[in-house]
Formats: sequence, structure tokens, C-alpha cells
Amino acid sequence: MMQWDWLTQQTALVWEGRLWVLLMLVWVVLMLGMKRAKKRERWNERARYVILLLVSAWLLFGPRSPFEWLKYRVLPDEQGTWGIGLAVTAIGIGIAIWARLSLGANWSGTVTLKNHHELVRKGLYRWIRHPIYTGITLAMFGTAAIKGFLGGFIGAALALLAFYVKARKEESFLREEFGARFEEHAKDTGMFLPKFT
Repeated sequence: MMQWDWLTQQTALVWEGRLWVLLMLVWVVLMLGMKRAKKRERWNERARYVILLLVSAWLLFGPRSPFEWLKYRVLPDEQGTWGIGLAVTAIGIGIAIWARLSLGANWSGTVTLKNHHELVRKGLYRWIRHPIYTGITLAMFGTAAIKGFLGGFIGAALALLAFYVKARKEESFLREEFGARFEEHAKDTGMFLPKFT
């Protein structure tokens, strides 16, 4: 039987923090060499999901909430929970990095069409239209599991909602740019999970 003696909640939190830092470092390095934008969403469109993401981040990563009900423990405070949460966080970060590498110079933090934009259908994009959002959301749920409190899970759910809003806008841009090619891609893939039918 596997021994978990080395794993404390503090150790799990340190390692999940390092995973999030790794994700940020990859993002910063890969920002170099991005294609220039030819079309961007308006600021008021962006605000719809950015506000949700800020609240989400505060609930998951911010200081302890002053609201007692957000501190309600959803998962048991034990090694198995921390280990599973850390594994889910690592898998999510890995998915997000793999997807980001697949996008290359087509990536943008905002909803954008690039000059010479490509419809990427390699890597995870063969099966999922928005695997970066899948990975980040999965990692957020993993981090919420390590912490164990209701507020973290609400934060992860809000991030999923924000990514849904952002993905819908991205897809409208892609439909406009690629027409039938994007429709074919959408028919063959799921938004956040692979399509099994």
C-alpha cells in the first residue's frame, strides 16, 4: 500500500502553488512572438468574463473569506483528499500547457483574431475546442479540493462560467473567419470535453 506520510496539506499547497507559477511562466515566455491582432472584442464584452474570473480567483486564491458559509468544509481534511487534489491540479496544468503549446502564435488572452490566424486542429484541439479552459478549470477544482472549502469550489465553478462566456465569443469570431471549416471542427469536437457521439 502506498505511504502518504510525506504529504501534508501544507506540502500539497506548496506544490500546487509551484504548478500555478509554472503555468504563469510558460504563459509569459510564450507571449513572445505572438501574431498581431486584426480584430479584438470590445472592452464591455471582455468585462463580462473578466469580472467573473477576478471573483473566482479571489475565492480560490485570496485571503480567507469573511463570510462563514464560504469556509464550510466540503471535503475531508485528510491526506487522500490532498493527494487527489494535487494530482488533479497537476493534470489540469499539464493539459493547459499542452494546449497552449499547440496554439503557438495564435493564442491571445483576449478574444482576438490574429493576422494570418490559423484554425488549430492539432494536439488536444483534435478533440476539444477550448482545452486551455478545460485544463485551467480542472486545476482550479484540484486546488479547491486541497483547500477543501466551499468558497474554492464556487470559485472554480465561476471560472467555468467565465470560460463558457469567453468561449462563446471566441467561437463567434472563428465562425466569422473560417465559416464552414469551423462548423465542421465544432461538429467533431466538444467545447470543454471530447465529443463521444
